[in-house]
This record gives sequence, structure tokens and C-alpha cells, in this order.
Amino acid sequence: MTFILGLTGGIATGKSTVSRFFESQGIPVVDADKGARLVMEPGQAAYHAVVKAFGQEILTEDGAVDRTGLGAIVFNDPAKLSKLNETVHSHVLNWIRDEKSKLIKADHSMIVLDIPLLYEIGLESEVDAVMVVYVDPQTQLKRLMKRDGLSDRDAQKRIDAQKSIDIKAEKADVIIDNRGSIEETEDQLRTWLDYNGY
Repeated sequence: MTFILGLTGGIATGKSTVSRFFESQGIPVVDADKGARLVMEPGQAAYHAVVKAFGQEILTEDGAVDRTGLGAIVFNDPAKLSKLNETVHSHVLNWIRDEKSKLIKADHSMIVLDIPLLYEIGLESEVDAVMVVYVDPQTQLKRLMKRDGLSDRDAQKRIDAQKSIDIKAEKADVIIDNRGSIEETEDQLRTWLDYNGY
């Protein structure tokens, strides 16, 4: 039977670092952000729905969705962010479930569902355990500003668009403290894998 681990955290908390570690150990990872990009490619159902909802001005010259421009629109208007989420989430959920089914059929002992909004969209019931990658809110803000070149205000808006990292940590089955070095994070992950027989 396949063990399904839900991996979540907040923006800029280090989920990608943890995902890469699992992949390096041969554990398949279903990346919801990848799914969101794929379902919004030209010709896909979510693409048409997003263009209908937000207009042609969100497209690049070659017809792709300008994710940076769309982000600037939705993270400055909570109603538009809700509209985007309502438009895209069902398509991303279908993609995640399809990928999960393929990996279960391939008889992997464990798979990871890397879903930033796992709690927000209610997917915790579809996993065996939830792992939250945690950093304190101040570290999260600094990392996001540095990573994406955002102002303090713009970075905080993106953080505020998600459930608080502290609330996610309270609900977690496993918390990975990512405030230290990558090596320290990987040590925590190795310990968890060893303890659980993976």
C-alpha cells in the first residue's frame, strides 16, 4: 500500500528544498505548482477560463498567461485572487488526483503531494500524513523579498493570501524546521524517513 505524504508550508518556507530532497531519495513528488502551470498552458481548459475571467491583457505576446502580471493583479485584490482560485483549483485538483493515481498504480511505497494550499483547499483528508515546512513569519518575509525581489508590502500581501504558517504548523502531523541550514533540514528528513521505514 502506498503511503501518501502531503507536503505544505507557506510561500518561501522551503517546500522546494524538501521536495528536491525527497526526489533525490527516489520518492516521487507530485508538484501542485507544476500542475498549475500545466493546466494554464494555451489550449488547456484552465487557460480558457482564466483568459475569460481576466481578459486578453494577462497574455504575453506569444499567447501564454503572464504569471507575473497575473500575480500583480490578484495579490493586490482579494476578490480577484478568489476568482482566480475558483477558476483554476478544480483543474489543478484533477491533475493532482490523476498523477497520484498513476503513482499508486506504479506501486510506489511512498509518494509526496507538494501542495502549497493543501489546507486551504481541503486536501488533508486525501493524504495519510501532513508535513509542514516551517520558518518563523519574519524569516518567511525576508526570504520572499529576497527570492522574488518584492517590496516588504508586496511580499506581505502574498503571505497574507495564504493561511498562516503558524496555523498550518498547529495542524501538521510532522513539522520540518527550515530556519537553519539545508543540511539541518535534510537531517530532519532523513530521521523521519528512517523512523518510518522509508
